[in-house]
Amino acid sequence: MASNFNSDSSYLAAKQHIMKKIGILFGQENSFPQAFVDRVNQKAEKDIIAEFVHIDKVMQAEPSGYSVIIDRISQDVPFYRAMLKNAAISGTAVINNPFWWSADEKFFNNALAVKIGVPVPKTVILPSKELPDDTTSQSFRNLAFPLDWDAIFNYVGFPAYMKPFDGGGWKEVYKLHHKEEFFEKYDLTKQYVMMLQEEITFDDYFRCYCIGGKHVRIMQYEPRNPHHLRYEHGKAPAEKKLLDLVKNYVIKLNKYLGYDFNTVEFAIRDGVPYAIDFCNPAPDAEVTSVGQENFDWVVETAADYAIERAKKQKDGRDNLTWGEYVKTGAACLPLLDHEKKVVKKAAPKK
Repeated sequence: MASNFNSDSSYLAAKQHIMKKIGILFGQENSFPQAFVDRVNQKAEKDIIAEFVHIDKVMQAEPSGYSVIIDRISQDVPFYRAMLKNAAISGTAVINNPFWWSADEKFFNNALAVKIGVPVPKTVILPSKELPDDTTSQSFRNLAFPLDWDAIFNYVGFPAYMKPFDGGGWKEVYKLHHKEEFFEKYDLTKQYVMMLQEEITFDDYFRCYCIGGKHVRIMQYEPRNPHHLRYEHGKAPAEKKLLDLVKNYVIKLNKYLGYDFNTVEFAIRDGVPYAIDFCNPAPDAEVTSVGQENFDWVVETAADYAIERAKKQKDGRDNLTWGEYVKTGAACLPLLDHEKKVVKKAAPKK
């Protein structure tokens, strides 16, 4: 009897002390990962700890050992993206959803914003100037040549911006003043798939953190300043009515996209917030660029949200966040709430 009792007691004691681990996966950034781990651990939540993710092997369909992983780098490292999907299938809550992040891009986001009623600049997508590897001109027999450039330019107008449809960090971004300049720069874009986008001449500009689809920090921002001075804008505080509208748009966009950790940028023209960039699922959070107050907010909010997700996480289940676009599509429902009500009302009684 004593042997069985000791065995049962050891099992129960071990079970009670199973820790839920929150990991952060990161690359070259310095201040945020350590501050995040320290803050989670300082909160001393029962049976929850945080650490830097450690990977020494990845076996198919085997758990990662983490209840939650904050992903800050997989956009640059395909190996990490595959590892995160493997972790997710065994129950890790990955922030952000690696399946949606793999499928997402800026041109689709603009189209979705139009559908849900968030203003965006007029935008078109362009085929790459050079043929992609392993293709020939016959691979593009469905594509008109030349494109209807006059219709494109009349729709977008000039000045305009040309940028990659899935890029970031202001890489390969061109400001264009007329069609001759467009063709000159377009010839330099190699195999990039580019977007041509209306310029929004703005009176004010905001960059907004959104964490958990509900926590929003609106930061006045000046993208024309040097990178380290963009949050030192010197502008008067914005009106509450405008800030409330911006917050509403931020939450709406992230609700439909399904991002847990994102930034949304708005250019304000004639009192209207135009969503300029809202596909930033590993947004800059370095203290040297965002400033101490913004940094403290994002560390604290990310720590609280990661703990919240760890408490809800269940092994062997899907613990990812899926946006309304995916959920309504899977359920064969209309995209918007008011359309769902119409469909429900029109459904025949059984």
